[in-house]
Amino acid sequence: MTPAELRALSAAGSFDKPTAGYCPGFVQANLAAFPEKDAADFEAFCRANPKPCPILEVIGPNSYTSKFLAPGADIRDAIPRYQIWHDGVCTETVQSLHAIDTTDFVFFLLGCSFSFEEALVEAGISLRHIDQQKNVAMYRTNIPLQPVGLFDGNMVVSMRPIPATQVELAAKITGMFPDVHGAPVHTDDPQAIGITQIDQPDYGEFVEIKDNEIPVFWACGVTPQNVVRKAKLPFAISHAPGYMFVSDIKNSDYAVR
Repeated sequence: MTPAELRALSAAGSFDKPTAGYCPGFVQANLAAFPEKDAADFEAFCRANPKPCPILEVIGPNSYTSKFLAPGADIRDAIPRYQIWHDGVCTETVQSLHAIDTTDFVFFLLGCSFSFEEALVEAGISLRHIDQQKNVAMYRTNIPLQPVGLFDGNMVVSMRPIPATQVELAAKITGMFPDVHGAPVHTDDPQAIGITQIDQPDYGEFVEIKDNEIPVFWACGVTPQNVVRKAKLPFAISHAPGYMFVSDIKNSDYAVR
């Protein structure tokens, strides 16, 4: 299906799946949204931490319509699942924001590693979570972020098992996409970045790591949710991990040749 068709199904409540593998070729984005009083600090936080939080578009306040990634798309219903946060706790998951007063909210759409997966597959690097139609595995780490105001904490990473002979190639390919997390932040030993149980991801679903494979970790756009949890902000909104905003922009437009 096209991105517009997927967004329409999401708006109708008829699409409720992780978006990895859907609409191949098109940029997918994470969402983090805050009242206007917190938005300037969050934008500064993203600028200070571009690896996990690369800004692709900002919508609002007093507006809900994308002008760049998907002109005309309503950010309140274009994503399959949203998470509602109160005092640092995710209290509810919903399929639409229309029933919630978000008039003064600013919506940040952030780059997603799903956008470089197409290039990996085209290079012959198989991605097990796509093959098995699973959500990618994501983990909290001990990698510190540059704090700005209330926004502080550690990075979240996504993990993909890569054959040892293809790790260098995977790093080279993803390094060509700096606006959607770019090259890996770590390879191999999970404990070195604070992951003690690789088979129990904090978000998403675990996939097998075979004997000839190495776990490779990329910065992840779920990082803001980790930060919101620590900051205990009174009110915030995010996408549900893996349930992304699917845009009309081609992944190839973000490749740096």
